[in-house]
Amino acid sequence: MIDLTMHKEARQKNIERCREKGIILPTTKQMINPDLVPEKIKEKLKNIGLWDVDPANLFRITWRNEPTEKGGLFGDVNYIEIPKELTGVKARIFALVGKYFPTGAHKVGATYGCLAPALVTGNFDSTRQKAVWPSTGNYCRGGAYNSVLLGCESIAILPEEMSAERFNWLKKIAGEVIATPGCESNVKEIFDKCNELDAERGDDIVIFNQFDEFGNYLWHYNVTGRAFEDLLDKENISKDQLKAFTSTTGSAGTIGAGDYLKQVFPNVKVVAGEALQCPTLLNNGFGGHRIEGIGDKHVPWIHNVRNTDMVTAIDDNDCMDILRLFNDKEGQAYLAKKGLSQDVIKKLPLLGISGIANVLSAIKVAKYYELDEDDVIVTVLTDSEAMYTSRLDEMNKAQGAFTSEDAAAVYARSIMGQVTDNTLELTYLERKRIHNLKYYTWIEQQDKTYEGINKQWYDKKYWTNIQALTDKIDALIDDFNKEVGLL
Repeated sequence: MIDLTMHKEARQKNIERCREKGIILPTTKQMINPDLVPEKIKEKLKNIGLWDVDPANLFRITWRNEPTEKGGLFGDVNYIEIPKELTGVKARIFALVGKYFPTGAHKVGATYGCLAPALVTGNFDSTRQKAVWPSTGNYCRGGAYNSVLLGCESIAILPEEMSAERFNWLKKIAGEVIATPGCESNVKEIFDKCNELDAERGDDIVIFNQFDEFGNYLWHYNVTGRAFEDLLDKENISKDQLKAFTSTTGSAGTIGAGDYLKQVFPNVKVVAGEALQCPTLLNNGFGGHRIEGIGDKHVPWIHNVRNTDMVTAIDDNDCMDILRLFNDKEGQAYLAKKGLSQDVIKKLPLLGISGIANVLSAIKVAKYYELDEDDVIVTVLTDSEAMYTSRLDEMNKAQGAFTSEDAAAVYARSIMGQVTDNTLELTYLERKRIHNLKYYTWIEQQDKTYEGINKQWYDKKYWTNIQALTDKIDALIDDFNKEVGLL
């Protein structure tokens, strides 16, 4: 669960640190609805860039930022509709856009969801301890960024094969950057490094492990879940029309929004995507892949598997080829010939590699259930092409220039050619099989309990009890801000 035990001495130090550095903490309600943000903060944001290292940017941890690099305030939820000329299916597909968060990815929200409760209770002493952010990419970037904003030191951990953009940015922000062996799916190596740091440094660090920190789950349940609800309300989508939510599972934070959606839209199918090259959920498989931002070979502790209805496995070759199609001038010219408007083409760089995987998963679901024009699928673009410019350069060097013939082949094969293979509709026993995989990582290796894994499955109040912590955490943040005394 989320530890809300009060440690008065450390909490008081955090209050003094925040007062000294001019830090005010946003509540969940303010991240859901920025209309509640104090006018004092809004005035300050008018002169601050979206990525600037300024504590006021904590209030830009929301899906409602104006899509501008500097001085923007808040508006509607940022989302796009993926047109049928691009998907080849009748169902409407909408995607939340993560580019307009500070750091350019929504993971900054998940890290705040983990750090804020620890800060306001004193479970983390920002004046003495370093925050450790184990990650397969964007999470450690968000954690390092929030750490700087909150005036504390950080250690970022991520696989050595992640994109150069991530490492180059982290070197400027994080106090320490540790590259672990392997790629996306080498999560155990990240855990091993955490255990090593814990043994070496003990109480000098606090590890915020996105794979078992329920602050990650709770932030997405509340903030991402309601962003979807607002999107659907704006598009006048009825409860019967929403058929599915697709999300690749990295830490299983984003898919936590599915728990909220199921409570509001009971018929929605929650679909977990993964890389075909590492089909852990699909068939207990393993391997390496290139869909950056998702981690495999295990099931995260915070994944509510009982609420997952389907698994899709996406070929990372399709994702990488589509990244080129969407961002190369020849690819964009070809898509224009296929009927895509220039407005849509300009928005295609909003899709990063995992965002492309999420859309491909949505296409598979639409074909599997034979959805039509009245049906809707929602998904997430966790980050954008801006995180992968180096990958495009690498592919151009390795494969040569991208031609119109290449564009036609990718469009036909990787988008229109998506079928319902490597798709599994989960029965009760299939769900339990996936849940049981948690045992090997979390009970045998990471000191979770046998009682805990069973409670996750059998206790009907387990997940709703976590959800119920929201108001209590917000109250603690309000009390903390009052004692800081800057509002």
